[in-house]
Amino acid sequence: MSRLFLGLDSSTQSLSAVVIDYDSRKVVYNDSLNFDEALPHYNTRNGVLPNANPLIKHSPPLMWAEALDLVFAHMKKNGVALGKILAISGSGQQHGSVYLKANAAEVFSRLDPKTNLVKNLAGVFSRPTAPIWMDSSTSKECAEIRRALGGVKAAAELTGSDIFERFSGPQIRKFHKTEPARYQKTASIALVSSFMASLLAGKIAPIDHCDGSGMNLMDIRKKNWDAKAIKATAPGLKQKLPPLAAPWAVVGPVSSYFVKKYGLNPEAQTLVWSGDNPCSVIGLGLIDEHTAAISLGTSDTYFGSMSRCCVDTRGEGHVFSSPTGDYMTLICFKNGSLARERVRDEHHLDWNRFNRAITSTSPGNGGAIMLPWFEAEIVPRVNTPGIHRIDLDATDIAANCRAVVEAQMMSMRLHSQWMKAAPKRIRATGGASDNVAILQIMADVTGCPVCRVEVAKSAALGAALRAAHGWLKKSGAAADWKRVIAGFTEPVSAKEIKPNAKAHRVYDRLVEKYAKCERDNLPSRA
Repeated sequence: MSRLFLGLDSSTQSLSAVVIDYDSRKVVYNDSLNFDEALPHYNTRNGVLPNANPLIKHSPPLMWAEALDLVFAHMKKNGVALGKILAISGSGQQHGSVYLKANAAEVFSRLDPKTNLVKNLAGVFSRPTAPIWMDSSTSKECAEIRRALGGVKAAAELTGSDIFERFSGPQIRKFHKTEPARYQKTASIALVSSFMASLLAGKIAPIDHCDGSGMNLMDIRKKNWDAKAIKATAPGLKQKLPPLAAPWAVVGPVSSYFVKKYGLNPEAQTLVWSGDNPCSVIGLGLIDEHTAAISLGTSDTYFGSMSRCCVDTRGEGHVFSSPTGDYMTLICFKNGSLARERVRDEHHLDWNRFNRAITSTSPGNGGAIMLPWFEAEIVPRVNTPGIHRIDLDATDIAANCRAVVEAQMMSMRLHSQWMKAAPKRIRATGGASDNVAILQIMADVTGCPVCRVEVAKSAALGAALRAAHGWLKKSGAAADWKRVIAGFTEPVSAKEIKPNAKAHRVYDRLVEKYAKCERDNLPSRA
């Protein structure tokens, strides 16, 4: 028996499709469509429309719809057994919002398979473009909402996060203020995830708890739209928001449009879609609070899970609902590979010599500390870039190489303590996750064994696994998450990098000095 499930990921730059054979525990199809390359007539750059204001980042929703047609056409052409797919779910770039007129529900229900989605959707958008997660033009609106909710701590306690520019709530407020006529014509506000699910299901889809918690509009504990947050955002907003739903909720069978046009199984179920971060949590296998993931990219990101909701009252970290029904956490550190590369390049090293420099020094670096804020930092909040060296000679190449990595790992350890859920194991992902010297410091600082996992299309894989989980749950079958992800999210190598107990004791002491150095050098607290 082969039970097939499809996961789609509508990211900033592409739409990806992953089909899994649940019974053989294999990915049987994996493909991506790049928006700029496949759909050049939208004139996007890296999936984003150019704008004279660098703070404004919008994308055209019609582009995502057209991409959905193309991805299904590719799957049909490539011989994917679309008629055997039992359920579909998806991932959408988190925080992006789509604005629909009152006729959208009827249009979705009557999609004509004799034409394409672009023509079907003519006239349904009250706003032709969608602000996405990269948009940071809403600082004024954030301040207004934050003030109405009682400040950073109150906002975080209520919604799981401080009020952030890229979140949907401030974007909606700005739209109401700057384009009131279009706001009035808006009957329904979707996220990227729920918009794509609506196309698949042929009806207005709900917003799942996970993606909804990235809007600054949902009560993170009660998992419902919060009246105070809605009032602080825009008038008449409650009527424009679709209902919230559990992340395993079934929207309904797939639209006849996809059945007739591409041969999908008419009984295939559309599961609610979610955000890319929650879907990646599943794709990375983070289903309990004892496992965390650290993504070592341009920015470094710490993902964790919590069974009990704790929020960061300083407003630095985020808490979202998790697809498991628990909670997930996310902390983003801007100076990730950016900082490591700056230190490497300053000393004219390649990565091999950078690593040899690290291993030539001792854990703890003799007490030498670096605060590597080459760019304005998100966590901790540092608005003015600056490199601070404490008991560290700027000319000591080896010590500086170790110091930048130690600082990053100690910062993660320090700024994740509010979660009250210390991990027992860590999965490393991203470009630097194959760097053993860096991973050894990660293991020593955290005291956790570290293994490397593959991140390519983790959101699409997570969506496919969510489809399987939701279908099993609806069918009354066992839907245990450990069983669902087994065989799909294992580390690239069984070899773990284990922490050195002596080194870990050194960092237990050094992290206190690091914390003091941070406090002493934060401009906002000076």
